[in-house]
Amino acid sequence: MKTVKTTIWDPAKYLETEAEITAYLADAFSTNDTGLIVAAIGDVARARSMSKVAEDAACGRASLYKSFSSNGNPSFDTVVKVMSSLGYVISPTPHHVASSGSIE
Repeated sequence: MKTVKTTIWDPAKYLETEAEITAYLADAFSTNDTGLIVAAIGDVARARSMSKVAEDAACGRASLYKSFSSNGNPSFDTVVKVMSSLGYVISPTPHHVASSGSIE
């Protein structure tokens, strides 16, 4: 039987354009899965250079790697700083707005 070599897929290697990054983050945020959102932010930070993101966010590079790892649990402050460093803001969007303008 022939052996098959596999490698771990790293999304950071494939996030090349702003459109791809924005779509990737939007998809992650649309799930409301905090683990997936944190992982996606970490993937984008790695794609953009974690060292640069850490410098811009005034955080330690090693602590960002740890915070955005699969076992990480970054503080909301860290998430906001990293998102800002990446050029994004976290903004509330209602699920559905009724024709009267109220949120259903």
